[in-house]
Amino acid sequence: MSWQRFRARGRAPGVRRSYPGRLLAAAGLAAGAAALPASAAHAATLSVPCSVPALVAAINTANRSPGPDTLRLASGCTYRLGSAPADPAIVRRLPAITSDITINGNGATIQRDESAPAFRILFVSSTGKLTLNETTISGGEATDCPGAPTTPPFPPGGLVCGAGILNQGTLTVNDSRVVDNNAESDVAARGAAGAGLASLGVATLNNTEVGGNTARYIGTGQGGVVSGGGIASAGVLTVNGSRVVDNSVTVAPGTSSLAEAAGISSFGVATIDASFIEDNQATAPGGTARGALVNPAGTMTVTDTTIINNTTNAPGGSVTGGGGSTNGTISLTRTHISGNHATGGVVLGGGFNVGGRGMATLTDSTVWGNTASGGIAGGGGLANALEPGGTLTTNQTDISNNTVTGGTALGGGLFNANGLTTLNGSAVTNNRAGDGGGIYEASGTVTLNGTVVQGNHPNNCAPPGSVPGCTG
Repeated sequence: MSWQRFRARGRAPGVRRSYPGRLLAAAGLAAGAAALPASAAHAATLSVPCSVPALVAAINTANRSPGPDTLRLASGCTYRLGSAPADPAIVRRLPAITSDITINGNGATIQRDESAPAFRILFVSSTGKLTLNETTISGGEATDCPGAPTTPPFPPGGLVCGAGILNQGTLTVNDSRVVDNNAESDVAARGAAGAGLASLGVATLNNTEVGGNTARYIGTGQGGVVSGGGIASAGVLTVNGSRVVDNSVTVAPGTSSLAEAAGISSFGVATIDASFIEDNQATAPGGTARGALVNPAGTMTVTDTTIINNTTNAPGGSVTGGGGSTNGTISLTRTHISGNHATGGVVLGGGFNVGGRGMATLTDSTVWGNTASGGIAGGGGLANALEPGGTLTTNQTDISNNTVTGGTALGGGLFNANGLTTLNGSAVTNNRAGDGGGIYEASGTVTLNGTVVQGNHPNNCAPPGSVPGCTG
């Protein structure tokens, strides 16, 4: 994929005119500033040569400084963390970020060496504030997750999380890459989450790639949980103009475990704008798998975003949402859900699934070309399918060319098993299933307001008469 080149940013310093009546006061202020240590008088900018010890020292210096500091990394350098060449017993890793620090990477990479012991790349503490610009974070291996909740819905034994970055404070990532990091658990009571980025605080990503990260459960115990291959957030998350691509969540076969949100999971408040969630994979043999974008319990707003070509697979198990799923509240506006694939023993929602306590609103969006395939499969495009039944509303949304296949294949465009679904000014066209090519209503209520349901195969709605206003 092509990426916009990092851009140097700068702002010309302002010029302020002096007036004679203020000279005495200005002189007094200048004298006071001169009496302060240099680090307290103004923010420091430190140039960091291409050396891991130099980077460690610079972070330590910035942490001790009472004001904000900027670290300017060597352009194009790879800061390779790991064992010191002169003494393999000495492991070089980065200190926690505990103060206000800006890292200007200038295209540099901070990477854990493959031969090094497992550790994450960056940790922003609860007092820390990190702005990361034009930097690649790669190769992290998480072993813990300080500060992670241990009450439901989180695993009782805590988490392994944030192999690339763990944020407890305030994090802003601009024009950067968080790639090829790994969070792995071998204990069922301890989950794995947010292999690329795990955030318990406030995190903002702008024009950033989160890709190739993996969260997995490899144990033998029953009931493991993996959430967020790319990003997992339990705080406030904002993603702008970014790509979350080719991340994965996997669980060990036969352990009745959960693998959800190969791309992004949010248990807090999330805003996603003008971004791509693409080519992510969730795999749970004999367990439960949920799509690339999952809102298990929080509030999520998605705008001008594409959720495309994600794969969710649970052979012998169940899938809820190939592209995405919610059990919280989500709004999707001008969002394209396309080409996502869900396969398993029981599959609900090739494109998007609304859980039993979920509320989803799609406005000016498209749900196109998604597939659901399984022994029992419902909702090639959308499913409102779990008890006690969620609430699904579409406004001016196109649900078309979605397909359901399998032993029992219901609702090519929409499968409504429970709950309330209202389609306003929308279109359900050219979808395919074994029955209910457009809409299959097993239970609950489907209401059509100015909505066209036509050209679906083998029929538009089933059972006959179940959806008022739908014929054929």
